[in-house]
Amino acid sequence: MKDPSKKINVEIVQRHTLSKQVMESIVQLLISGQLKPGDRLPTEMELLEILDVSRPVLREALSSLESLGVITRKTREGTFFNNKISSHPFSVMLALAHDNLQALVEARMALELGLITMAAEKISEEELAKLKQTIDIIENCQDGNYGEADMEFHRIIALSADNPIVEGMIDSLIVTLVKINSEIKVREPERTVRHHTAIYEALANRDPFEAFHQMYLHLDYVRQKVLKGTRI
Repeated sequence: MKDPSKKINVEIVQRHTLSKQVMESIVQLLISGQLKPGDRLPTEMELLEILDVSRPVLREALSSLESLGVITRKTREGTFFNNKISSHPFSVMLALAHDNLQALVEARMALELGLITMAAEKISEEELAKLKQTIDIIENCQDGNYGEADMEFHRIIALSADNPIVEGMIDSLIVTLVKINSEIKVREPERTVRHHTAIYEALANRDPFEAFHQMYLHLDYVRQKVLKGTRI
């Protein structure tokens, strides 16, 4: 006979964990080849029965997949895997690792450090002017709410690399920026302006080595701040 006084410890299943499991199950339909880019997913009722989860959990998972560019939901038509998902595999990887902050930060570093060297060779005067505008916005921001200008700075650099093969990666980069940006609790506009200005000047001088160096310093600062929660 079991001892009724013995305490049983069971790990509580969190809603976000269920949502992630649902995302992984849906993505597996694509990875396994059961469905292809452009195919329609089972209906919501069918997915609820297959996955055995509540409607809120399923809808949370579908919303996350939609924001990552993996699926598109069309009124009266259903939910479809995006046609371009095969050329944007990073969206799928993000779907599988969307709650792994360290992986997202490291993926962002790997991607941006490659893009910055190409940008130093290709960036136009018009794009440089737009970069300067984002720096001015951050410098003149009074309430610390300069996240959009920060992301625009990095988006301009990524697009200025002007490489069709990495186009899908840039969409994924923006997703990681949104996630990482949401994790930053304390803003330091003076330091951000200093970092962005150094990157801008290296790009304006067409110096890929210095641009790489300055971008690394900036992204490492963000990594330390996000992952360790310290002000450096």
